[in-house]
Amino acid sequence: MDFKIKDLTLAEQGELKIKWAEINMPVLTLLRDMFSESKPLTGIRVGAVLHVTKETAVLVSVLLSTGAEVFLAASNPLSTQDDVAAALVKRGIHVYAWKGQSRDEYYWCIRQVAESKPHVVIDDGGDLHTLLHEEYVSLAESIYGGTEETTTGVNRLRVLEAKNLLKYPVIAVNDSYTKYLFDNRYGTGQSTIDGVLRATNILLAGKVVVVAGYGWVGRGIAMRARGMGARRVIVTEVNPIRALEALYDGFEVMPMIRASEVGDVFITATGNIAVIRKEHFERMKNGALLANAGHFNVEIWIPDLEELTVEKREILPYVTEYKLRNGRRLYLLAEGRLVNLVAAEGHPSEVMDMSFANQFLAVKYIIENKGRLPVRVLRIPLELDEMVARLKLKAMNIEIDTLTTQQQEYLQSWKYGT
Repeated sequence: MDFKIKDLTLAEQGELKIKWAEINMPVLTLLRDMFSESKPLTGIRVGAVLHVTKETAVLVSVLLSTGAEVFLAASNPLSTQDDVAAALVKRGIHVYAWKGQSRDEYYWCIRQVAESKPHVVIDDGGDLHTLLHEEYVSLAESIYGGTEETTTGVNRLRVLEAKNLLKYPVIAVNDSYTKYLFDNRYGTGQSTIDGVLRATNILLAGKVVVVAGYGWVGRGIAMRARGMGARRVIVTEVNPIRALEALYDGFEVMPMIRASEVGDVFITATGNIAVIRKEHFERMKNGALLANAGHFNVEIWIPDLEELTVEKREILPYVTEYKLRNGRRLYLLAEGRLVNLVAAEGHPSEVMDMSFANQFLAVKYIIENKGRLPVRVLRIPLELDEMVARLKLKAMNIEIDTLTTQQQEYLQSWKYGT
């Protein structure tokens, strides 16, 4: 079986991690039990570019157990858990991933996935989708459909759609309620703070934390920073509605140029480029920490940081010290990449359970509706989104009410009034 990983002898350790994740991902386990006998994905090749973590391992194992052949590469050069990659190869997954890839190695791995001629593609960030549309156009035209896990990737796909360049239907899993309300907010909120603390072991209590962006990810980070005792949590935004929401949620709101003078810890979560740049670095306190929770390492603009730097050194794993011309020192975490996946383990399994249940159901839906879906960026059907929520509640032994016949009739009528 074709694969390329760091060390196959790590498989036993990785298998233990996957088993731990499975214990905490009951929705995916239920879906596996529901469909492992009928095997609805038999004969289907799935190409996936995802963070190769123990949670991803549960998803691709469910795809495998329901009939699919799976080809997997990493969606970030530094996020792969090498022992998990080894365990997946032992399970029968074609894996092309190891931690610490160069840019060329990263794209070589994604090309292996593309060249497997997948029927369905799963992506996190849009690099696989983009590669298919740039280098494998004829192959892209034969793909049944794809999915996209994250906000950045969905944004890229919507640009493709707007320019009439999209070659196959894509389900924006990121737009599912049971994804963004939980994964983006609670998952990223907790795991980002976890990554900052694992990398630095700082005390957040008493610190001034600046969060750039107040989408669902930014909301979660700001909430968790406040919960850890941050003295002030400042939000920077370009969207007036989100800025107002942050203000009403009890956070300070100001431009980055002002926040840069008072912040102790800066965390970017915008999905945009050069959010923290030269004029901000120049105003920062000595000892300020810089971390990123957005998909790509472009939010903290490293070219500007390098230009201002007279001396650089790594003082801890995932902590690089930059001594600026003005004598101050700034500390960049995880090379400006996703701090929660580079310096920690990513989202907790419990929240990825719902995100990856959406991924599995989206793949199954694409296969069942082959040739009938419009070539657009689509949302997953609401009934599948609600199915994930119901299964999660069931796994947690939580019961909810159901509508009475009278209530259903009321909601379907226009005649009732005062």
